[in-house]
Amino acid sequence: MDLFSLNAENNIKKSAPLADKMRPETLNDFVGQKHIIGKNKLLYRAIKADKLRSVIFYGPPGTGKTTLAKIIANTTKLYFEQLNAVTSGVKDIREVIKLSKERLGMYSKRTILFIDEIHRFNKSQQDALLPYVENGTVILIGATTENPYFEVNKALISRSMIFRLKTLSNEEIKEILYRAIKDKDKGMGRFNTNVSEDAINHIVNVSNGDVRIALNGLELGILTTPPNEDGIINITLDVAIQCVQKRALKYEKNGDEHYDTISAFIKSMRGSDPDASLYWLAKMIYAGEDPKFIARRIIICASEDVGNADPEALNVAVSAFNALNIIGMPEGRIPLAQATVYIACAEKSNRSYLGIDKALKDVENKKTGSVPNHLRDSHYNGAGKLGHGKGYKYSHDYPNNFVKQQYLPDSLKGVKYYNPTENGYEEKIKKRLDKFYNEID
Repeated sequence: MDLFSLNAENNIKKSAPLADKMRPETLNDFVGQKHIIGKNKLLYRAIKADKLRSVIFYGPPGTGKTTLAKIIANTTKLYFEQLNAVTSGVKDIREVIKLSKERLGMYSKRTILFIDEIHRFNKSQQDALLPYVENGTVILIGATTENPYFEVNKALISRSMIFRLKTLSNEEIKEILYRAIKDKDKGMGRFNTNVSEDAINHIVNVSNGDVRIALNGLELGILTTPPNEDGIINITLDVAIQCVQKRALKYEKNGDEHYDTISAFIKSMRGSDPDASLYWLAKMIYAGEDPKFIARRIIICASEDVGNADPEALNVAVSAFNALNIIGMPEGRIPLAQATVYIACAEKSNRSYLGIDKALKDVENKKTGSVPNHLRDSHYNGAGKLGHGKGYKYSHDYPNNFVKQQYLPDSLKGVKYYNPTENGYEEKIKKRLDKFYNEID
């Protein structure tokens, strides 16, 4: 490395954000993730024994994926290479593989290849890694915020251990913040600082489990707040609010959080919990989810889970979708909330949904039945001469507009697809059907 490069690197380190400076360098200093790196846990033992095999760290931002990789770099006797999937391509992979082969041949020393944001590699880039992970030329450490089972090559997955990192708890983030306040070498300890408990609590709460946001908010507050006449920098709640104003949500529109949140939303409506339903709706709106996507899911829930127990639910849901199209956001949140609450509080029945699925299964798997002769159309040319429609009983000619006759094909005669519940309006439907069929039977 030449003098200019060394000087540039030193300047980068000096100006690095607090979150980068405070990265722990050993497992003993690492906070959180005890479920995977607690003493006697598999990953902890593998790192300590320098027997690591290919792994993928998967979890939300700011939970320690890159930090763990760098701790491994500090503790292993193997050579450590790092690529970022955003800025690297197949050419960079090939160069690393070439150097890895040379080290293995000359010094019998294997290479750990850390790839940050590995989910951003396309299929061909991931395929380029596969042979060298498989034959042991490199030990892969991948880091991703996305579900690797969706975003990473299945062949790479099968050759790697997946470790899921959890969102840090409030107490864990507080521990890291207080450590940063006191640390004179890497942290903010060189400043004469007084950070109120309210300020700490606000930073922790707004960071929402992302320690990077918490540390950077703390740093911004300390660096931009002038000291008082006694030379003390007071970080109050007001200062903290200015530094970290909007709560960070872990929400990728194509990731786990998207699927998990919409699932929780639907299950809360299905489970008749209007409060939980509104919470998940609010989370999606706050995170910038497509409101039309939300409205479509409400419509589906109205029909699938409420059904004929309250037929008005579908009208409310469709009206909310139309209202959203007319007025847009943010006002569109109001009809979305109305429809959400209505469906959550409505009587429930999934019998029409179960009925159509059962009928579709029969259509797919059973011999297609012919339309009974008396139900066939007798109006088109020649149909009457073929006897189509003969014997059909017109329902309106009978008491209560009902007459029993065969409507299913002969092969499905007597099959029941719709079995109404006694919930809400469906109770009335059930009584009507039971009355007519039982009376005639």
